[in-house]
Amino acid sequence: MNPHLVILVIAIYIGALYLVSWYTSRDADSDAFYLAGRKAPWYLVSYGMIGVAISGITFISVPGEVGNSQFTYFQLVIGYALGLILVALILIPLFYRNRVVSIYSYLEGRFGVRTHKTGAAFFLFAHMLGAAFRLYLMAYVLQLIVFDELGVPFACTVFVTLMLIWLYTYRGGIKTVIYTDVLQTTFLLLAAVVGIIAVANSLNVSLVDLGSVVWKDGLDNMFDWSWSSTDNFFKLMLTGLLLTFTNNGLDQAIMQKHLACASVGDAQKNILTLSVILLLVNLLFLFLGGSLVYYAAESQIAMPEESDQLYPLLATQHLGWFAGITFIIGLAAAAYSSADTSLTGLTTAFCVDFLGYQQHRDDNPGVRKWVHLGFSLLLFVFIIVFRALNDQSVISAFIKISGYAYGPLLGLFAFGVISDRRVKDRWIPALCILVPVLSYILEIRSFAWFGYQFNYETIIVNAVVTMLGLYLISLGERDN
Repeated sequence: MNPHLVILVIAIYIGALYLVSWYTSRDADSDAFYLAGRKAPWYLVSYGMIGVAISGITFISVPGEVGNSQFTYFQLVIGYALGLILVALILIPLFYRNRVVSIYSYLEGRFGVRTHKTGAAFFLFAHMLGAAFRLYLMAYVLQLIVFDELGVPFACTVFVTLMLIWLYTYRGGIKTVIYTDVLQTTFLLLAAVVGIIAVANSLNVSLVDLGSVVWKDGLDNMFDWSWSSTDNFFKLMLTGLLLTFTNNGLDQAIMQKHLACASVGDAQKNILTLSVILLLVNLLFLFLGGSLVYYAAESQIAMPEESDQLYPLLATQHLGWFAGITFIIGLAAAAYSSADTSLTGLTTAFCVDFLGYQQHRDDNPGVRKWVHLGFSLLLFVFIIVFRALNDQSVISAFIKISGYAYGPLLGLFAFGVISDRRVKDRWIPALCILVPVLSYILEIRSFAWFGYQFNYETIIVNAVVTMLGLYLISLGERDN
């Protein structure tokens, strides 16, 4: 595609985001930044959350991964949907009952100050990694199809992107993000639909005929019942459930949007609706991936060495200008939807959990803006480091590292909810650092020791070991 046309399309899209930002942040205060004044319409939150759930991982990696693992990814998605249901039924009432701004303040009331700080610190690190993975993927693709040709360095692409996101979120915060998510979700879905139609038109087949070919092959390879396989249904389903319970229910950036709804009931309607839509949307992207793989085979186009490059390659070079433009807008939407959510959540967690805003003292807008900018710059550093070190599929790296980082968080919250035992608060930081180390040793030695290779189940191991450690350091007293 013409790089100047791509830049023009992105500029128009960013202009639309700034228009939404201007409208939503005109009278924004600290309550609007953190929780949108707890007045966000649940249906807007639910629809906008589709874009966050899709992110760059689904938008780029899932269609490309179909060529390697067919539709087995959907087993993980079933777990995602079940995890959202648990979040709606267990965590939403808990957080609304405690009127939390940051969800990690629950840990202080349940265990103590050090546990609160530890939980918040693990979120900051884990979410920074996740956000870096997502935005790296988007920036990498944009660099590949546009900015390399113009001679723009990758670091410059990332830096400018983050600064643009900071500019439209630093005032309105979560209130602005909720409304920009609606716009971004629309473009993400449009890109997938246009891509499928473009494949059908290019092959001169009807959508019905294309569907029959893709679905037959995909559905025949959707479920893996072999217990020794890393793609086993029960392993992936349970992993998806726990990942969603942690990456959504225990993630400030995500829960901040749900807690912006006016009531418990509205927040639950929002999440339960999202759980159903998430299944359909992921089927759409799997179908897109199957269509792209089929198109490449029929057109005798060599599959790229990295599966993440399949969708960008076909959309921008083979499927026509309209498919290319909608892909670029969808790519930008995935990048901005993920990054603006992350920056707002990271800023909120630091300001509330470490500076005490909204809890122990009044918010300082000036300091909050500097914190927001600081996390933008820190995210830039993470992305550059990740580009230098990453040698795995983005989707595999994201899931695996999330398991290590979010596992202790899952163990802390699970123990707090299902048990009423007190613990020695001073031991919590050491425990949460030790658990991922032990889990890593177990993963690399599991086959030699047990004849079984741990993979995505790492998050389960982390959570269980954390809960066991909490039990061992508990005082044996009941929480009053």
